Amino acid sequence: MTGRYILEGHEPVEEPDLVTWAMWMETADRHVKLTEQGDVRVSTVFLGLDHNFGDLFGLPILFETMAFVGHQSVARDHYRTWEEAEAGHARIVAEVFKPTPILTLPVKAD
Repeated sequence: MTGRYILEGHEPVEEPDLVTWAMWMETADRHVKLTEQGDVRVSTVFLGLDHNFGDLFGLPILFETMAFVGHQSVARDHYRTWEEAEAGHARIVAEVFKPTPILTLPVKAD
């Protein structure tokens, strides 16, 4: 197992050849979703490398969502499949862009 993956459609496939993997990584559109509003950005991408460092027998972790305000990261999560990545992106977008109640101005007392 090399830990290197490419996408065939939305399915990760292990790529044993380093040069083939590197050329794919250089040219592929690896974005799953991108949501932006003002200086807030939520980005979900295919990583291309297995980030499952703790569970030697678990499935590879190949997708990541990060939320940024300006240049500062405020949230991060990892996923095993494209479908999990889409769902995770939606969850983090809902958290980051959560509607807040509009404050009402105090009414002048009589």
